[in-house]
Amino acid sequence: MAIKLEQLPRPDDSTEREQPSLLRRRGRSLVVAVVVVVAAVIGASLALTGGDPEAQSEAPDVVARPDQSPPRELIAAGQVAVSAYYTTKLVQQPGGDAVNAREWTLYNTATKRYEKTDWAWLDVAPGMKTAAVLEGDLPVKRIGLMDLSTGKVQRWIEVDKGVGGVQFSPDGERLVATTYNHHPDGLFQDAPVRVERASGGGKGQEMPGPKQSRTGFYVIDVDSGRAAFSERPAKKDSLAAMAGTGRQDFTWSRDGKTLWEQRLDRPGRNYYDVNGRLKSLPRQKTDQIFPPVATSPDGKLVTGGFAGSKEGQIVSAVLDAKTGKRSAVVPGQQLLAWADNTHLIAWRCDPGQCQPGKGEFRNQLVLISLDDDKVTPLSGFRKAQVDYVGRWNPVFTRR
Repeated sequence: MAIKLEQLPRPDDSTEREQPSLLRRRGRSLVVAVVVVVAAVIGASLALTGGDPEAQSEAPDVVARPDQSPPRELIAAGQVAVSAYYTTKLVQQPGGDAVNAREWTLYNTATKRYEKTDWAWLDVAPGMKTAAVLEGDLPVKRIGLMDLSTGKVQRWIEVDKGVGGVQFSPDGERLVATTYNHHPDGLFQDAPVRVERASGGGKGQEMPGPKQSRTGFYVIDVDSGRAAFSERPAKKDSLAAMAGTGRQDFTWSRDGKTLWEQRLDRPGRNYYDVNGRLKSLPRQKTDQIFPPVATSPDGKLVTGGFAGSKEGQIVSAVLDAKTGKRSAVVPGQQLLAWADNTHLIAWRCDPGQCQPGKGEFRNQLVLISLDDDKVTPLSGFRKAQVDYVGRWNPVFTRR
């Protein structure tokens, strides 16, 4: 299949700005590692925003920025685009608390550029015309619906309980808003966790830890603003606490009929109906994949995890959605989203400088063809560090 590629002239400033990492602190190796792992789960969930189960497409039109990291102009392939991206940094709070805060950059459809925002959380609706936004110090009791062409909030939806995260349904007609009593990304002095020293010697030290404070979720009709609340508190067990975050957001299923949460005590998911009732769905082998899977538009294939190396390259598996058996392996570290039924967007490190356990964090967004393993760079490379402040994480939305 032919791919139509738009690649604009190379701008002057094409590299990521050097910034000192606020996360790299002595004695915090374990906390940083688990936060990065959980961030991968959440990032993968966000990457599924706007998936349309009925969508079918031919070979994708591609808008690539292989010289931009993070991107300044639109990146897109097939039915999806990078609608936003975020970075994280540790922000100290009064009294010794801290927040793993997200700084969001959102695509402006009028200027056709990504622009930094002050929102604490956001998600973009399919069609990329509207964003749901949360302001200030999470959790908050109103959700804004913002026009992406003007940057202005058109209206606010008021709720009674504090919201820490929102996501549009696949058809864009509803929101799921997960509620919390405390900041879901907060680290609190009165909820300490013991962290072993990086050298392995000594007893380690206590550091501020997360609070499992989730209370439930709202399902909100976007047009009317009607919100129905379901109580689904977090399970306050030690294994969940060791995940390094209090964020346990609910995510829409691909067909928009159910919601799911990623389990923190072991691999897998719990499924619920929109009224908060636990669904006794058959457990799928693909539920065990970490990070969570993305399903192809025709529903036949799902993204798998790391599959070792092939011809000197790191590869990941593509699985049959029904059986969980391997259908293919593709050159990429983390499979993020489907451009169409035969093209995937993934993080991939430079084959010439990358091998498992070394150099894998210097990676870029690429488009991979299942038909012939052709790889098309979509972005520039991120730096070869796992936890630097400017490390950007894309959000994909059906355009």
